[in-house]
Amino acid sequence: MAQIAWQWLLSSMPRKSPFKIALTTVEKRELQQRAAKYTLPYFQVLRAKMILLAAENLPNDQIASRLDTRREVVSLWRKRFFRQRLRGLDELPRSGRPRAFPPGTGRAG
Repeated sequence: MAQIAWQWLLSSMPRKSPFKIALTTVEKRELQQRAAKYTLPYFQVLRAKMILLAAENLPNDQIASRLDTRREVVSLWRKRFFRQRLRGLDELPRSGRPRAFPPGTGRAG
């Protein structure tokens, strides 16, 4: 019973990320442009918004709630941005079969 109470207490406490985001003027401008573009893939817009909100010192839980995503996703991108800056928001090469159609064409093959 005590373990359940302890888990509830931990889950109800706000979590503070050790990765504090402070943006340069250039980074902030770039992220604002990405966040406002409707022609970018949604995941790029979402990542930019996450970092902009993180720069306002919002906790990951609150950012996740505002952007309708999971706290773990926000935590991942905050950490990658902290370590790699703008470059960290880019897609990494993936193993396996490539996509069936190139992004933006709207048709297969």
